[in-house]
Amino acid sequence: MRVTLAQTSPRLNRSNLDETIEIITNAKESSDLIIFPELSLSGYLLQDKLYEDAYLLDELQALEELSSDIDIVCGAALKDKNVFRNVALYYGGSKLVSKHIKVHLPNYGMFEEARYFEGGNGFDSFEHKGKKISMLVCEDLWHESVHKELINLNPDLIVVLVASPARGFNDDGLQIQETWQKIIKQVAKECDSQLIFVNRVGFEDGLGFWGGSCVVNNDGEIIHQLALFEKDIQTFEI
Repeated sequence: MRVTLAQTSPRLNRSNLDETIEIITNAKESSDLIIFPELSLSGYLLQDKLYEDAYLLDELQALEELSSDIDIVCGAALKDKNVFRNVALYYGGSKLVSKHIKVHLPNYGMFEEARYFEGGNGFDSFEHKGKKISMLVCEDLWHESVHKELINLNPDLIVVLVASPARGFNDDGLQIQETWQKIIKQVAKECDSQLIFVNRVGFEDGLGFWGGSCVVNNDGEIIHQLALFEKDIQTFEI
């Protein structure tokens, strides 16, 4: 399977959808699956802009149509009446195959997600093209209880959409990257599953996102990795 990691730099407006469509169109002839970061259609620090910029599913019809040629995973802020949710969307075969609502919403330090979003209720997996797939969004994977749920779900592929700000600079590198890599290697090995981690880059209101998107094999080894702090779109055979 050819998988494209789209490490993008979303803006805090709806222009992300047009850029996403352009990236997908350029990739569809050479890839089977393209994966974007958390809130890739919306930007991260939306806060009250959610009332203007959050999407209704019907507004993403173009992604359904494009998924006739390539499977698509993207992150979005979705509006359901007066409730907003941080979701991962999987499109394939000209339809929405699965939707995961972020369960664990960070609400500490620089994070205020629980103030604006309503969390999901749990985790699941779905069958698509002969593979069992589970999707998670960022903080979801930081909880040991979720690791146990994933082991029970027994997916072939785990897809993690992330918007992780850079923090913890030291002489050995970036501490947050080291922490994330420890987690994703552990989960891939525990679940005997391939894992794809896609993090965003760019800046929003003083937050800088570090990228470093990667593919982890069943043995917990990083086999492909994108650049730090730079927009980077690459396709790999896995």
